[in-house]
Amino acid sequence: MNLGPGSIILIVFVALLLFGPKKLPELGKAFGNTLREFKNATKGLADDDDDVSSKKQTK
Repeated sequence: MNLGPGSIILIVFVALLLFGPKKLPELGKAFGNTLREFKNATKGLADDDDDVSSKKQTK
């Protein structure tokens, strides 16, 4: 699924109409925090898997 520049502009315009210009920075910040937490959580899961596989190899 590729999003072109026209699609992105349309999505931003619709978001601006729905939420208003004052809410968009707050929504962006919340979205960024959510992505950061998800990234950290999945990194932790991947690190746990690496630890388990390395312990199995050393036994």
